[in-house]
Amino acid sequence: MTTKIRTWALRIAVVAALAAAAFFVWKFLQPQGLPTGIAAGNGRIEAVEIDIAAKTAGRIREIRVKEGDFVQAGQELARMDTAVLEAQLREAEAQMQRGRIGVETARSQVAQRAAEHRAAEALIAQRKAELDATQRRVARSEELASKDFIPVSKLDDDRAAFQAATAAASAVQAQAAAAQAALGRARSDVIAAEAAVDAVAATIQRIRADLDDSVLKAPRDGRVQYRVAQPGEVLSPGGVVLNMVDLTDVYMTFFLPTEQAGRVALGAEARLVLDAAPQYVIPAKISFVADVAQFTPKTVETAEERQKLTFRIKARIDPDLLARHLHQVKTGLPGMAYVRLDPQADWPPDMQVRLPQ
Repeated sequence: MTTKIRTWALRIAVVAALAAAAFFVWKFLQPQGLPTGIAAGNGRIEAVEIDIAAKTAGRIREIRVKEGDFVQAGQELARMDTAVLEAQLREAEAQMQRGRIGVETARSQVAQRAAEHRAAEALIAQRKAELDATQRRVARSEELASKDFIPVSKLDDDRAAFQAATAAASAVQAQAAAAQAALGRARSDVIAAEAAVDAVAATIQRIRADLDDSVLKAPRDGRVQYRVAQPGEVLSPGGVVLNMVDLTDVYMTFFLPTEQAGRVALGAEARLVLDAAPQYVIPAKISFVADVAQFTPKTVETAEERQKLTFRIKARIDPDLLARHLHQVKTGLPGMAYVRLDPQADWPPDMQVRLPQ
């Protein structure tokens, strides 16, 4: 048990020593003689990285850019092989043609069944009129036969005619019901055929979307950083082909201790000076202040330890300024970031903005 306690104590001591060393290195690297209300930190130019990836699995047919190339939003960067998709599209388009013919056939069947139903309705009216006429003849014959004005055989004939008319009317009604059912089936066949056409249309739309996605384009202005894959390679869904940096979103990441970081406001003015070009002073604005400290243990018990906390901060360069100097933007360059903690503080002469012509 004692050995474990000693081990943990040693680990804590090492972490604390590293934290203290990092803090003192940071203090040592800070520029001296800064005006009141201005803080500074070492940093590095960074930019948002974007992976250009294949949406679906497939083989890379060609890559049209090289590492280091500047690209514009919408520019074609690479193409995936689309032979399978094109075959699927032709198949779907053939199904669409067949489906449209099916819809027309179903609609013609509806027209035919509707005509048959109208004919059956007309025949019902005819049989009903015939039934009414025979019914009236039977009534007259019964009255006349009761007075011996006509023979009984005539009454029998009229009654037989009435029964025949009744049977014919019933048959026609059954025929009309069958025509109505056939018309309903034909209409449902039209709906089914139209639904099949809609399904094929959706398939065609999906395939065309996949074909569009097979042309990999730059989502925004930037520079190609890496070619992750090469033509001929087969990628899985989401496989990365290129990596590019967004040169419209460039910033310097630097660190400040607790006392200064707590006074940094989002949107505060900053100045960036790069080691590779110290003659220029680049304007920027604070776009991010971390809410989690760096370089220290997670739990800080004393005020002295809290003073060693450092926080990550981003100073973002204006996109319009970047657009004017796009070909001069390079990521990874180290330098110094100066931030105005007090909005009323004046920038000294050596921190006035100086940009390349």
